[in-house]
Amino acid sequence: MGCSNCGTSKGGKPSGCKSNGGCSTGGCNRLNVHDWLANLPFSDPESGCRIIEVSFNQGSRKDFYRNATTQLFEKGDMISVEGVSGFDVGEVTLTGEIVRLQLKKKGIEEKNPDLKKVLRRASDKDLEIMQQNKSRERDALTRSRAIARQLKLDMKMSEVEIQADGRKATFFYIADDRVDFRELIKIYAGEFRLKVEMRQIGARQEAAKVGGIGSCGRELCCSTWLSDFKSVNTTAARYQNLSINQSKLSGQCGRLKCCLNYELDTYLDALQNFPDNAETLQVAKGTASLIKKDIFKNLMWYVLPDSNKQYPLTIERVRKIRQMNLQNEVADDLGPVEVNTGKPKEEAESGFVDLVGQISLKTLEKADRKKRHGHNAQHSKDRDNRGGRDSNNRGPGGREGAGGREGAGGREGTGGREGTGGRENNPGGNKEDRKAGPPPPPSQRPPRHR
Repeated sequence: MGCSNCGTSKGGKPSGCKSNGGCSTGGCNRLNVHDWLANLPFSDPESGCRIIEVSFNQGSRKDFYRNATTQLFEKGDMISVEGVSGFDVGEVTLTGEIVRLQLKKKGIEEKNPDLKKVLRRASDKDLEIMQQNKSRERDALTRSRAIARQLKLDMKMSEVEIQADGRKATFFYIADDRVDFRELIKIYAGEFRLKVEMRQIGARQEAAKVGGIGSCGRELCCSTWLSDFKSVNTTAARYQNLSINQSKLSGQCGRLKCCLNYELDTYLDALQNFPDNAETLQVAKGTASLIKKDIFKNLMWYVLPDSNKQYPLTIERVRKIRQMNLQNEVADDLGPVEVNTGKPKEEAESGFVDLVGQISLKTLEKADRKKRHGHNAQHSKDRDNRGGRDSNNRGPGGREGAGGREGAGGREGTGGREGTGGRENNPGGNKEDRKAGPPPPPSQRPPRHR
């Protein structure tokens, strides 16, 4: 699959997509942004923002650069910018007025003189050099992990990013405590022959760089659109009536999921309508304890001592009992309401009748037997009409009459296979009696029906 801006090549892969089929939210460019101010006209074109946003390493890192050239760049252009004692190559992600909003959001002044400049549009040679240096990142990451393990440093190397000109490398690592990597930097500089920069990141930033699929079935928020990470604690789960299950509340980074904060404000607004200090209620049967609040049905669930049954109470009922307790009065009962947990039945009648359930196997077997019985009866009737077993053709002493197989007192009659003196002509007949009379000529024999 490819984004709408990617054409399909002969091999079936998008020709414009460098990730060989990844969509724009993950494979093409992480943390991608839609410029919704691109087509708006402005009265003074000269007052346009000259700052552009550039992403590196497929959106893993973004930075702002000043466009001091006379060229106009659009989103998706590859440009060469100032680097550490050299140049770097990145992709333009934002231009125009929307960059000013991003600068204001991140607290960066537009006229800041420390902003680096854009050098030129990336040439073919710049792109070739960048591809050669980027191909060294995988081997550098493997070798850097082995060196850190040899020095017995309590740190984990997450990613290595080499500058496009190959003069600098940034090593991203994760560590719980402070790490003395002065000796490590010397070994890295001698091993890879470039300038080394160590940068510590957290577990959430590592998950953003690695990427993956969350429990919701979509790509991780941190690797697609989430750029700032706020602190998440178990209080957010308690406000939303979620069970404190560490395995379900934790993301792939091992920390609490960032999405726990998405609906927290909605729950806090809805909980303002619920009475405060209503964790316990005094009734005749004992002290009822609050176990949860349902903001969708405006109910508060209580449980009595020595009982596991839960009682749903309305907000008005809780306030009334709470007011009685403040006046040193005890309510007779909680007065729970009935909660319909089943799905509502559809009242609309269907325009057809389902007859599948009225057909049984016995009905099908009976129909099959009737069909076979009728076929056999028809076959027997046809055979009897052709000279078969018909009662009208039977003789007094044999199975069939003169035209049948057996004659009177014998197996076959005068027109049958055997004559009057056949094998069963008289009770005392024998084999020699069978040969007494000559057989009739073939012209006088009746036809045999097979």
